[in-house]
Amino acid sequence: MIRKLLRKVFRKAPGAPTAQAASILVEQHGIRREMVSSAARKVCAGLQEAGFKAYVVGGAVRDLIAHIDPKDFDVATNATPEEVRRIFRRSRIIGRRFRIVHVMFGPETIEVSTFRALHDDDTETDEHGRVLQDNVWGSIEEDATRRDFTVNALYYDPTTETVLDFHHGVADLKQKTMRVIGEPDARYREDPVRMLRAVRLAAKLELILDPAARRPIRELGPLLANVPAARLFDEMLKLLASGYAVVSLKRLRDEGLHQGLLPLLDVILEQPQGARFVWLALENTDSRVRAGKPISPGFLFATLLWNEVLKAWKARREAGEHTQPALFAAMDEVLASQAEKLAITRRIAADITEIWALQPRFEKRAGKAPFRLIEQPRFRAGYDFLRLRAESGEIDMELPDWWDNFAHADTGERETLLVADKKTKGTRKRRPRRRKPRGDQAPVPAEEA
Repeated sequence: MIRKLLRKVFRKAPGAPTAQAASILVEQHGIRREMVSSAARKVCAGLQEAGFKAYVVGGAVRDLIAHIDPKDFDVATNATPEEVRRIFRRSRIIGRRFRIVHVMFGPETIEVSTFRALHDDDTETDEHGRVLQDNVWGSIEEDATRRDFTVNALYYDPTTETVLDFHHGVADLKQKTMRVIGEPDARYREDPVRMLRAVRLAAKLELILDPAARRPIRELGPLLANVPAARLFDEMLKLLASGYAVVSLKRLRDEGLHQGLLPLLDVILEQPQGARFVWLALENTDSRVRAGKPISPGFLFATLLWNEVLKAWKARREAGEHTQPALFAAMDEVLASQAEKLAITRRIAADITEIWALQPRFEKRAGKAPFRLIEQPRFRAGYDFLRLRAESGEIDMELPDWWDNFAHADTGERETLLVADKKTKGTRKRRPRRRKPRGDQAPVPAEEA
């Protein structure tokens, strides 16, 4: 108890003094309250009516100023998680390292966090400086200084339509600059994922990394090895689903960070065919995200790792293994190589393997096999993957074109396509059946006949 009291009184992070906010009016930042989700407005209003401060914070404010539609809205407040929980009936406290509250309004969930204090000598960290426990509450000034980048230290009050800007984030957005709050080296050591986030946000917002923010990244990149695999996977998924995956991955390569995420990515991109396949997949994903269409994480990772599956599959077949067992063994081998760095969930891993396992089945275009294949739940994903393989030059475009015609044909037309395919590929010769001799009659040798 005494230690907690002293921390509240004397708390201060060396080299990172708290800042005073500039109050920016709606005429300058352009965010009208109607642009904020009704659920986020209700959360702010509920907290303010209960006597607390509450603001829409971080990425949503940043994106609205940059004329980008936010994916979600977060709220920051000086109410503790328990106090938030008492105000909103449909809410729950989650997390251990960071305790936050999820408040549900219909289908929308608002993440509510309590203002956090600056780190000090008593903050629990590992041997590399990564923060392990972080549930000490503080002031809004401390919370702003705690945030990673200046463009994220923005607090919007829907009631007054003003933005509190503690670190010149609005100016940095307009000047297309990404700056770290505080000393970049120390901030990256606190949380190495910030390096990935810096690259992703800079790509998304078309910002240039400030030299001070960029300088330590290549040197501190190996610290990503200390980040839990599940958290790395979440960050990688955000990057791939951002709508800016192509430019983000190129920037990751420029900064030397990609090796810590997908160890096989370097190998893939060094090969012309593999590189073309990956970039086509990412370009298609970016187009879908920007058009507001859904994307599949399983499909994404299946494309990124397919070239390695191909190599392992070929090696096993050349060693004498049968086609299908060789493919499954190759799939397991490639996914296992990612397990140490990326904690791909079982559900997503299942989607990946289903897409891969369907590929040899597209070669079978006679008999009942095509009819059974189009009834598979993952047929469409498997077909899209097949077409991507053709577009990259791995296989002939004739195969996905045939399946496209077959999938859209009626029953009679499908039978015709099967016959046409038989004529193209040649019919399989049947071995003549031996006649079974009747009774005790012995078969006559050919030379005596």
